[in-house]
Amino acid sequence: MTFITLEDMAEYIRNSLRNTRLEKNLTQEGLAERSGVSLGTLKKFESTGQISLESLLKLCLALDLLNKFENLFDKKEQPKSLDDILSQDKTRKRGRKK
Repeated sequence: MTFITLEDMAEYIRNSLRNTRLEKNLTQEGLAERSGVSLGTLKKFESTGQISLESLLKLCLALDLLNKFENLFDKKEQPKSLDDILSQDKTRKRGRKK
């Protein structure tokens, strides 16, 4: 198992998006305009890696990278019948410990 810090992951994401922006020959101003993210937010993200999830998704949409999030979480197969629903294991919806 590979251990990665939050800072390392933020740097990786920041560099990947910046490189994609440059490959598409977009300026920061151009990407900000296309995505609806403010120029200041984009500049801060490219220098620090800090950004809200909503702004990150907007940037990914503008750079045609939104599909990268599809496999982030496992998608469970949808039940096909009532019998399938009734036979499924009950999953916890709340935790007990704080």
